[in-house]
Amino acid sequence: MDERFDAIVVGSGPAGTTAALCMAREGLKVIVLERGEYPGSKNLFGGVMYTAILGKLVPKFWNEAPVERYVAKRRFNLLSETSSVSFEFSTKDFSDPPHNNSFIALRARFDRWYAQKAAEAGALLVPETDVIDVIRKDGKVVGVRTQRSEGDIYADVVIAADGANSLVAKKAGLRSDFSSDRFTTGIKEIIELPKEVISQRFGLEGNEGAAVTFGGYPSGILCGGFIYTNKDSLSVGVTTYLHSLVENKMQVSDLLETFKKHPMVKPLIEGGRAREYGAHLIPEAAYKGKMCDDGILVIGDAASLLNPSPIFLEGTNLAMASGMYAAQTIKAAKEKGDFSRRSLDLYPQLLEKSFVMQDVTKYGKIPEFVTKNPQFLTDYPDLLCQSAKELFTLDERPKAEKKALVRKIMTQNSSSLKVARDLYKAYRNLL
Repeated sequence: MDERFDAIVVGSGPAGTTAALCMAREGLKVIVLERGEYPGSKNLFGGVMYTAILGKLVPKFWNEAPVERYVAKRRFNLLSETSSVSFEFSTKDFSDPPHNNSFIALRARFDRWYAQKAAEAGALLVPETDVIDVIRKDGKVVGVRTQRSEGDIYADVVIAADGANSLVAKKAGLRSDFSSDRFTTGIKEIIELPKEVISQRFGLEGNEGAAVTFGGYPSGILCGGFIYTNKDSLSVGVTTYLHSLVENKMQVSDLLETFKKHPMVKPLIEGGRAREYGAHLIPEAAYKGKMCDDGILVIGDAASLLNPSPIFLEGTNLAMASGMYAAQTIKAAKEKGDFSRRSLDLYPQLLEKSFVMQDVTKYGKIPEFVTKNPQFLTDYPDLLCQSAKELFTLDERPKAEKKALVRKIMTQNSSSLKVARDLYKAYRNLL
């Protein structure tokens, strides 16, 4: 391709599309390369998107975006083999305009709509295009090489937005941390159910949605599960550490089937029909690499920008913010006519000043914490369920005796002091 661009964006997920949208609105000449048939065709995530950045870029997005439901209910569950201890927060405030917190989406629909917003702003979207390498001149990245004939494309700057296992960032020498202990894998099914059945089972009205997460089962493996309510389907899945799968000699598909059969999960999905099935690599560990170099920036999942706390599970919001800051950086670089690393270093500075890196820095150590403290997903959920069962079993024993028994259950494998220390560690690391 003889035409030259101000910026090449590789990947049309939330991060890449946000960068393209913001740059196009500033009059920059932008091309977006997407390996899928269309934006979102190969993208997968749990299901919840946050609105903080999207609401700035597309005011009143809810009038046109393909939203499934607005999250009005968050439920957290710790599971034993047959029981559950849960915490739930519900509010009507999140389901009514202005929708200023989070919503549930299907990426195949949302990403296509969002990429069209960038195209309407002037970005050139080219699907079915694999980027196989970066092009350098005098040590600077000046373009990308694609699989197409005459597929070399040149620009002042390249944005790597091609996901957790970013080939572009790797080819550019910005990262090499692709070991299994730095990622989790997620797998999910889309299970069809009538809208009214979903609303009844989850206690929802109108456009309300529920985000339900699970931990602790199957015991012995570091994993979590989720159910998100779409309009007429459920997003049902599990996430687990790759090394935990290997150690337990399990396939992630087997883990999903086991999760679906749990007595607290099975009634919620009963009668549904599986419509889609997919897997996704999740960059849960903190990023080890460079965010920028001469002529290139790394954003979104490619830069491991994720808050993996089970309370927040925030990825797309951070991805969009990184795309927005990348666009601001490139605009400033164009005004100076300088796309060197010194100029592009504004990007990580903007990230550091924002909630993005503050949250990533705080919560990016969670995978290491969980790996070193597996009892939080393997032992404590079962002990907590045992304790709750004992506490709520009303019989002729005095309550003081039951309280003592609960204390004994919780400390059967350790001292009260260790349990207290563990709880404090969990509070410090997960909240």
